[in-house]
Amino acid sequence: MYSRNAATPIVRACCLVLVFTVLGCNRDQQTDDRTSTAGGTVENTQALRVTEVDLGRRLGADNRVTDETDDFQPSDTIYASVVTSGTAQSATLTARWTFEDGQVVDESSRTISPTGSAVTEFHISKPGGWPTGEYTLRVLLDGREVQSKDFEVK
Repeated sequence: MYSRNAATPIVRACCLVLVFTVLGCNRDQQTDDRTSTAGGTVENTQALRVTEVDLGRRLGADNRVTDETDDFQPSDTIYASVVTSGTAQSATLTARWTFEDGQVVDESSRTISPTGSAVTEFHISKPGGWPTGEYTLRVLLDGREVQSKDFEVK
């Protein structure tokens, strides 16, 4: 037979293990959704980032390029699909199209508020046709260049 005093340390140890296990599981679950700060907790958001830039001659209904290429004719409308991932209450995507020496031929911006994956469309056209040569599309997120794509008009 065990004495009452001999069982007490075992019971206490089991209770402590149980308490730490429950607290540890609860803490892991909370940190998945929130971050502690000096003023309390705030919801985490996945940082917005550009994950893909495609160029082509046509767009689908989902704003994705369907005829991907980096070689264009002077009369082509040039489309860009910019795929973002993450969350932002408000972000600005800018497409800056430049010709050989860095001369800006067009620049346009879109304000987006994505909550996951999103596709934003940009395009340029020139009624008289594009001069032949090397071009670059620079994609900026909130004023910072994040990706670029070279292409050619032949």
